[in-house]
Amino acid sequence: MICERFGDSKFRDLCEKQYNHSMPFRPLPPPDWIATPATLDKLAGELSRQPRLAVDTESNSLHAYREQVCLIQFSTPERDYLLDPLKLDDLSPLAPIFADLRIEKIFHAAEYDIITLKRDFGFSFANIFDTMQAARILGYKQVGLDSILAEKFGVVVDKRYQKANWGQRPLSPDELNYARLDTHYLLELRDLLQAELEEVDRWRLAREEFGRICQVNGHANGCAAWQRVRGAQEFTDRELAILQELCRWREGQAKRMNRPLFKVISNKTLVNIAQVKPQGYEHLEAAGLTSRQINLFASDILTAVRRGMQARPVQRPSVLRPDESFLRRLDALRQWRKSAAKKLGVESDVVLPRPFMQIIAEKNPKNLETLAALMPDSPWRLEEYSAKILELLEK
Repeated sequence: MICERFGDSKFRDLCEKQYNHSMPFRPLPPPDWIATPATLDKLAGELSRQPRLAVDTESNSLHAYREQVCLIQFSTPERDYLLDPLKLDDLSPLAPIFADLRIEKIFHAAEYDIITLKRDFGFSFANIFDTMQAARILGYKQVGLDSILAEKFGVVVDKRYQKANWGQRPLSPDELNYARLDTHYLLELRDLLQAELEEVDRWRLAREEFGRICQVNGHANGCAAWQRVRGAQEFTDRELAILQELCRWREGQAKRMNRPLFKVISNKTLVNIAQVKPQGYEHLEAAGLTSRQINLFASDILTAVRRGMQARPVQRPSVLRPDESFLRRLDALRQWRKSAAKKLGVESDVVLPRPFMQIIAEKNPKNLETLAALMPDSPWRLEEYSAKILELLEK
């Protein structure tokens, strides 16, 4: 139990700090800390009996070369739980829960959590409710959890911990309390949002989106590192060869330091170096390096530049320009969904997600049956918009 670490009274003080004191304070009991196989098995048994449970994760993407899930939060109507995956070798007891159609898993901004849980533990997902996506479908202007908690429950969350290093141990009492608030209110929030969705006849659309989010995978597209640097496509052959060598050096350096790539050197600075082509220490500052970066990396960077100056030209991927008819269809769909979204008071992708828009423009369906095959598991959109989409494609 977390209360064993720092006492009930301190935890109540931490909870109270999170509240807008114009509203009544409801003290929260300390959450359960799950860090042994025995407590994990007990937790899995408890969660398997729930019709609904709230879930969130914390990762260390801002602090490590390869990010990993460092904390998993669960809430039921009775308890909050904080699970430490860094202390547990096997999380398989949780797999049936995430895949169970009978248990609704409530997330806020589910896509990232699902991608990281699939990546790190191989979980599959069914029956989720995403409170952020629900808020977007309702046309909320502010869909961050802190904004919604403040509006609905008068809870003021300390945002300092959004960028905390969740891979460090021990976590502070403040960090633990911040983490538990990410799930504590989701069950109640979910019911409020479903009622609002039903009131405006968007509940079916929300359920379609929740099903679509379950299928995200987050697999990388396998492109070279330099292709992920903005502006690199416009480089000369020599600049591109230098950039490629710099990217290779940075990758190795980040791995050795166990730091994210951007915390070694930013993409913008790599671009500057490739264009300046520094030949000596005196040119590095002009390329945008800080004094600390020059002290740490000057020799390695200059070596990478020299390798790039001598390297063969980089093989650029061939890019086929889309034909004009595809571009016209894509623009027509884009303009239509923008107008339709404005009428609903939502973002454009709520009306027609980009993957649907792209494939519809590419395949140019001529009838309802063909269009339906391009929009799997989206009957609400098909009913609402199929006639308009087919009309646009005929022009």
